[in-house]
Amino acid sequence: MPDADAEKLRLADLALIAEAAAAAGRIALGFFGNQPRAWTKGADSPVTEADIASDRYLHETLLAARPGYGWLSEETADTPDRLTRERIFIVDPIDGTRGFMEGSLDWCVSVAVVAGGRPVAGVLAVPARGELFEATLGGGARLNGHPLRAIAPEAGAGLRFSGPMRHQRALAGAGLAMGERRVTPSLAYRLALVAAGRLDVATASPDARDWDLAAADLLVHEAGGTLHDAAGRPVRYNRPDPRHGALVATVPGLAEAAAGPVGRAEVEAERRRRS
Repeated sequence: MPDADAEKLRLADLALIAEAAAAAGRIALGFFGNQPRAWTKGADSPVTEADIASDRYLHETLLAARPGYGWLSEETADTPDRLTRERIFIVDPIDGTRGFMEGSLDWCVSVAVVAGGRPVAGVLAVPARGELFEATLGGGARLNGHPLRAIAPEAGAGLRFSGPMRHQRALAGAGLAMGERRVTPSLAYRLALVAAGRLDVATASPDARDWDLAAADLLVHEAGGTLHDAAGRPVRYNRPDPRHGALVATVPGLAEAAAGPVGRAEVEAERRRRS
């Protein structure tokens, strides 16, 4: 596909998913604070009727507009069909469901279009905060229409961090000066805060899934930051197994310094689990 045609498709996909994510966010917002019905799936993962309503709307709306695209969502049964598609929607209808249930404002609707294993368009709708993050590959990242830039911290400033405590301890142990720690129930929103310049480092423990990451990954990279695994490799999407290992998102200049300590922290955590 010629570059001009590819860019045109990315922009069309962005317009589609931005409108759909915002509408799904409004659906979920109607349940927010109103004690929606909830249950547990898997080992200990909460889901509410708001998740299902948002997911149903996104599934119907997006695939009606792009019937040739694949589909991967936290709240839809996975099938191998997606692996055969050139493009795929990767969706989390509510990222941060536990926080949503507890009244936190830091939950979001995450929608990405992935092609060739990497996101090419991504949106996070954060309706309780009135925020809409958008990005396209090569087109930059924006928050409510304003360009985003992940900016390196000033020399000597403590790093603004969000992630597991063991990662914070590992970063401090590696000689990085730690400042404010922010707790967010949504991993996608946590990563987006790096893109927005509100955090310097955000980390994820192993077992994050494609739907937690894809849209936020593009936001971080298009804002000038990085998201990578503990070995410094970029994240690949739409593989048979959507799970990932420990991940680190940083503003410029911190990638190598942060990745090593986080990787060692996860090795130590695994050793303790097995002992």
